[in-house]
Amino acid sequence: MLILKVHNLELRYWRQLYMFLLCSLASTPAMFNSTLTEDEDVFCPVDGSIMITASHLPYNRNGLKFFTNAGGLGKADIKDILERAAIIYDNFSDDALKETELAASAAVRKADYMNIYTANLVEAVRRAAGNIEKPLEGFHIVVDAGNGAGGFFMGKVLEPLGAVTSGSQFLEPDGLFPNHIPNPEDKAAMRAITQAVLENKADLGIIFDTDVDRSAAVDSSGREFNRNRLIALMSAIVLEEHPGTTIVTDSVTSDGLTAFIENKLGGKHHRFKRGYKNVIDEAIRLNFVGEESHLAIETSGHGALKENHWLDDGAYLMVKVLNKLASARVSGSGCGSKVLTDMVDGLEEAEVAVELRLKIDQNHADLKGGSFRGYGEAVLKHLENRVASDSKLKKAPVNYEGVRVSGHGGWFLLRLSLHDPVLPLNIEAPSLEEAVKLGLAVSAAVKEFAALDTSALDKFVRGL
Repeated sequence: MLILKVHNLELRYWRQLYMFLLCSLASTPAMFNSTLTEDEDVFCPVDGSIMITASHLPYNRNGLKFFTNAGGLGKADIKDILERAAIIYDNFSDDALKETELAASAAVRKADYMNIYTANLVEAVRRAAGNIEKPLEGFHIVVDAGNGAGGFFMGKVLEPLGAVTSGSQFLEPDGLFPNHIPNPEDKAAMRAITQAVLENKADLGIIFDTDVDRSAAVDSSGREFNRNRLIALMSAIVLEEHPGTTIVTDSVTSDGLTAFIENKLGGKHHRFKRGYKNVIDEAIRLNFVGEESHLAIETSGHGALKENHWLDDGAYLMVKVLNKLASARVSGSGCGSKVLTDMVDGLEEAEVAVELRLKIDQNHADLKGGSFRGYGEAVLKHLENRVASDSKLKKAPVNYEGVRVSGHGGWFLLRLSLHDPVLPLNIEAPSLEEAVKLGLAVSAAVKEFAALDTSALDKFVRGL
């Protein structure tokens, strides 16, 4: 793990601040945990840590994730760091800069923190099963790390717990991702772990994204636990422990999930904005104002629990699943992944679920020199007005992002991307016919916006 570069430049002021370097690859959640762990043997807790990762993106798209013991740093924090670093750097002479770099190099200490992090995950499963040494003995669980950093989960978590792990695949890190993109939302990735489960007759399959802050699972029959189904499973687990709690999700979760959380599980579904940080921050805010929330989870697989410092940790999410398997067998209430499958029984799932991207041409004369954001907001406002005049459509009474509408047995959500000149359109419906009707309603409302590329929507409604 690396202390922030700005601290290197300030070593003449921060004499007690050390820099640590992991001996091997680490997961993003482990980087945050290093700021919380109290263990002098690995120089923890550290003051801060940085993860260098491209996540599931190509190897040349790396970025930095910054952590302190208060959590991940946001945009305002990063801006502040850059501004401070620039001022400090400008005030350094060449000789002073070299002196500081030498001091920083001398302060480097090596530690293998991953052993500490994984030991805590193992202990959590043992504790849930009544302190049994090998609570997963007899379970066959395969891991697909997608050539990311998640291969550790097989040898350092599952095997010490007694699980059989033969058939696990793509455990060696390779940033070129030669087998499939390590992304639980990717269809090829989910096919790969599903195939591994079925071919090895495994009880469970676990798949991670590149830096292990996201995950998904597959039961023994090949049924996937990702997107709405993963949220349903985690909601069922959390609501057993915290009855009535609020589950915070992003904006594109299904109406069926809301019914499942509220009518079947007795919880409350709070659907918020896209972006895992938005979802987590909203759950923290709800707790602050007195509304109990123990789970914040996005359809992408980012899931964070209050009990785990609101960290989106894909490995910890899977530990919660393993806890359920182990404790169910110990209590005699079930065995194998059917325990998990039964927990999502009653979740209504749409037959058709699509996401279409309607791009805004920023060079089009229709924008009149304005921003794509203003143009996109005008599209949404016009759609909202059109929906109000259509008796077959009903705008969601509470909505935090875009325009969400129910009708024709399903729903659609048109929203403006956080960063790009794009209006993503999500449609879910019980049949293709109903989905097309929803698509046609959107198409009719936005057709007068010439700078909006509706070709993807046009192809969908025409059945191309």
